Amino acid sequence: MPLPIVNSIASWFLKKRIHQIDLFLKYPIDVQDELLKGLIHKAKSTEIGKQYDFKSINNYLDFTERVPVTSYEDNQSLYERARKGESNIFWPSPIKWFAKSSGTTNARSKFLPVSPESLENCHYAASKDLLCLYLNNNPDSELFVGKSLRLGGSKELYEENGTVFGDLSAILIDNMPFWAEYSSTPSNEVSLMSDWETKMQAIVDETINENVTSLVGVPSWVLVLLNNVLETTQKKNLFEVWPNLEAYFHGGVNFDPYREQYQKLLPNNNFRYYETYNASEGFFAIQDRNNSNELLLMLDYGIFYEFIPMNTYNTSKEKVIPLSEVEQGKNYAIVITTNAGLWRYKIGDTVRFTSKYPYRIKVTGRTKHHINVFGEELIIENAESALRKASKLTHSEIVDYTAGPIFMEGKEKGAHEWIIEFKKLPDDNSTFNQLLDAFLQEANSDYEAKRYNNTTLNFPKVHIARKNLFKDWLKQHDKLGGQHKIPRLSNSRDFLEELLKIN
Repeated sequence: MPLPIVNSIASWFLKKRIHQIDLFLKYPIDVQDELLKGLIHKAKSTEIGKQYDFKSINNYLDFTERVPVTSYEDNQSLYERARKGESNIFWPSPIKWFAKSSGTTNARSKFLPVSPESLENCHYAASKDLLCLYLNNNPDSELFVGKSLRLGGSKELYEENGTVFGDLSAILIDNMPFWAEYSSTPSNEVSLMSDWETKMQAIVDETINENVTSLVGVPSWVLVLLNNVLETTQKKNLFEVWPNLEAYFHGGVNFDPYREQYQKLLPNNNFRYYETYNASEGFFAIQDRNNSNELLLMLDYGIFYEFIPMNTYNTSKEKVIPLSEVEQGKNYAIVITTNAGLWRYKIGDTVRFTSKYPYRIKVTGRTKHHINVFGEELIIENAESALRKASKLTHSEIVDYTAGPIFMEGKEKGAHEWIIEFKKLPDDNSTFNQLLDAFLQEANSDYEAKRYNNTTLNFPKVHIARKNLFKDWLKQHDKLGGQHKIPRLSNSRDFLEELLKIN
């Protein structure tokens, strides 16, 4: 397809969609209320709709009084029935696809429903919106001159009882519209290869001769791919391989710990980074401005949002609030109701609102990925801020890390224990450890109070991981690949003990 035609189609779609986005920017609560009514109306004749009498739900208050907040385990039996071919249980459209989650908080996999509506009106709509927002901000872009190099965590898809399950990325690739497939590399055949290490080299071999204009994928794994590209081509930076490369669309993990490493591979101040926030349950938010570290919550993808203030989470005083009641600067767990039949479902992520009208967020971590053994409430956002600052001052580069508690024994106080894998070691390990502790105290007043005069917490214990420790650990658990993530913080020592054993 000639470039002018592609640009004309993109411009037409862009103008149409920007108008729709303006609607939810101006009337966010109205858009969300209408969306909830639509979801309830559509599912009123499902098994869940009859159980909670959706027909008589007239407003948000009715909805909250009738429908309980749930986790995956609460409705697992319903999802399993749907996987065996039953229909109209929690959503009226037949559900053929189930995304096998790559979560690290639970050893058992989750199989999350992906309806035709969520594929089209959420996941693919978000892909188009990402391009729309990017092109709207960068009218001189030549993104469509070349191809987008996508790195998914996809393995093969598996069919059982007429339904199909696999990584979300595999489902998206398998159902990809022609326009997306036409503009992407590597081929579907390579993208869906099951052996991660074989696939990695196949992607390098297939893409180094393409005209790649953008990159898409999780930062940790894309970094591995890009280093392999430079090793194979013997080039100094990626612009020598792909001179027209202009943007990287990333998500899945916090980008900050990787930023400096990317800037070395892509030494051009005009290169653009765009963040997304998506998961097996849905696509939630997109960076809508150049050089921003905030994400615009997308309110018309068939997802109704509620939030639990983290200071009440999993307590007798747990409180669930709608979007209209959130406050800036507070940490919330997300609860979603979706066009795939998830009803008041806790996804396990936490966010902080950086603005209202429009509603912009930062992802702060996972409800299960924090350390609060001693009342310190240390979250991933605190950890990554401290690591970034400590690395900068000690001229080091971090590949991966995890941390957990050292429990109190007898009169001995507790502490935090860290395992950190460096690409470039600190100038001085002791200085790094002291800076890490100082910056954690700076980021988190509860941690600071517990560390004051070693009142509750002793100085953290830090181990330097051998090369590829985390990669080998993921391989042991068959979690090597694009969507799998290292568990960053934990209230138990399970991950720590496993990693220390193989370090």
